[in-house]
Amino acid sequence: MGDKTGICDSILEAIGNTPMVRLPRDFDPQIKCEVLLKLDYLNPGGSMKDRIALHMVRMAEKRGDLKPGGRIVECSSGNTGAGLCIVAAALGYDITIVIPDKMSSEKISALRALGADVVVTPCNVDIEDPMHYTKVAGRIAEQTPGSWWPDQYHNRDNTDAHYYSTGPEIWEQSGGKIDYFVAGAGTGGTISGIARYLKEQDPNIKIVGVDPPGSILAHYWNTGEVCESGPYAVEGVGEEEVPNAWDPKLIDEYLVVRDADSFAMARKLAATTGMFPGGSGGMNMAAVLELAKGLPEEARIVTLLPDYGKAYLSKVYSEDWLRDCGYLPQVPAATAKVSDLVHENSRARVYDDETLAWAIRQAGERGVRPLSIIARNGEALLGILDEDKAISVLSQGADLESLKAGDFVTTAPAVLKLDQPWKDAVDALANHEAVLVKMKDGGFATFSRQELMQGLKRLAH
Repeated sequence: MGDKTGICDSILEAIGNTPMVRLPRDFDPQIKCEVLLKLDYLNPGGSMKDRIALHMVRMAEKRGDLKPGGRIVECSSGNTGAGLCIVAAALGYDITIVIPDKMSSEKISALRALGADVVVTPCNVDIEDPMHYTKVAGRIAEQTPGSWWPDQYHNRDNTDAHYYSTGPEIWEQSGGKIDYFVAGAGTGGTISGIARYLKEQDPNIKIVGVDPPGSILAHYWNTGEVCESGPYAVEGVGEEEVPNAWDPKLIDEYLVVRDADSFAMARKLAATTGMFPGGSGGMNMAAVLELAKGLPEEARIVTLLPDYGKAYLSKVYSEDWLRDCGYLPQVPAATAKVSDLVHENSRARVYDDETLAWAIRQAGERGVRPLSIIARNGEALLGILDEDKAISVLSQGADLESLKAGDFVTTAPAVLKLDQPWKDAVDALANHEAVLVKMKDGGFATFSRQELMQGLKRLAH
């Protein structure tokens, strides 16, 4: 991989040679040994998958599988897709990425921004279903002339990419002193490639795999049997089938980490160290701490932070999402209030003497609907933006800067208080798509039927 100390002639030269950072000793008082984290989210595409994207493409070009003017078609949970998009843009290939709908909206938007044709498929289908994202990618590749399907799950170039780049970097950065290497597996290429290289240098290094519950990999490693997969939320790791890029013989131990623990650990790393991983990095770290509690001070563990937390702002780093999905403790229904259901959504404070242009920007661009209009004098709620009237003048090409928001007010729907019983919100939304909630700062938040459906899952009955 490229030397980052000088000027790169291409974004591709910026892939690899990511830093390794020592975990602060006070991160967990129970941990005595040294923990090193390789920040592979500092690759250009925000993940370690940039490495395999470049290597797989270069090998495909060398074999003649991918020719000039061709199209790359791949199934991805987002990170390999982003890496392939970067490589495709730099080398002049068209690209189609097939991604399951459980992945974060940030990932899907990033793929489109990087020039991909994005196909979103349902995540709740069996791996043999024709709508499974792997099957859809294979079908598109087969039906598209001049296309090449990397098929990262079964492509040994995936594994080799880490054997030739990540493994040597880890060995060099650690000065050849490693007792344990810990990593999750999705395609299996990362842990297998790194493990093969490290064990060639020192056969005594222990390789510890990490899996979410619901994935088949830990069970297969333990029993040699393929079990039925189940749901899990952490992205980029775990699997429904045994991938050929994964070599279980290289792994000495397997740990299973719950989604809630993965997400909590990622958030702790970000808030207390400034290292900002996705959920899979949190999963790796949760496994590291479990392993480390039984190790002496002189031991050293190395792990990866595979991708960047900014790809999960709407999930791992959203308290609303964590609460809605049950990853934070539920609230007893008997004592729950409206405040327990309200989301941290977009809010706006629009006064009656501000322009209609400003009000429309809040309601249209930022999606604050219904939009409360407040009296400048006294802070009283006058009502909400009359959207029909606003749309009428907007469609006529009126000068919105010359019109005042206070002249476009209609009656507000129900207004709830934070300390009201939660059932009042259910009653209020029976006849409205959205209502207002008066907040502690005197402003008003919107609360919709959609948010109610999400928020009710927070209650323990």
